[in-house]
Amino acid sequence: MAEACSLRVIDVFTPAGVVRSEMVIRKGNTKGKLGTRTIPIIQDLKLLLETYEHPNHQYLFPSRHLNHHWKHANPEAASHRFQEACEKVGIIGASTHSLRRTALTQMSNAGIPLRIIQEISGHRNLEQLQKYLEVRPDQVRGAVSALSTLSYVRKTAYPDSAPPTPEKTLSPHQHPQALSSANEEIPDW
Repeated sequence: MAEACSLRVIDVFTPAGVVRSEMVIRKGNTKGKLGTRTIPIIQDLKLLLETYEHPNHQYLFPSRHLNHHWKHANPEAASHRFQEACEKVGIIGASTHSLRRTALTQMSNAGIPLRIIQEISGHRNLEQLQKYLEVRPDQVRGAVSALSTLSYVRKTAYPDSAPPTPEKTLSPHQHPQALSSANEEIPDW
């Protein structure tokens, strides 16, 4: 949240007031002060920013109390206001942190490589990133059921439309090209 609150107008808009193709997240505003990074601005966000009347101020989200030591919106106060807005529309338990977790999990579920997600999120390493990624029970069941493709139980040597015959049933110790004898018993492991 601190990264968003501390965005400067120049980090998102050109001096001519045009939305940039990438926003700048400055090193000094990141949690670990790791380094400045840029994040592409997707079309949906660009459309929202084009209608946003940014203030005549250096920060995109200036503090409501300009004499306060925060010159930009206070991250804690912004987070609290976000939670209040969610509760008003019936969204319970939402937080800026849950938005971050959900976004990172959705990218992972979409097959985006973890290294790229790490770059976007600004995590120092993959171990930190993986703590954010949620795993659903149906994903675990799907992963375990995928093991059935590796099992020899009730598999035929050559796929065809006819039901398997004992001569075409594989023994777990044979090469897929070798046929088992009709009398050989297949262990059920």
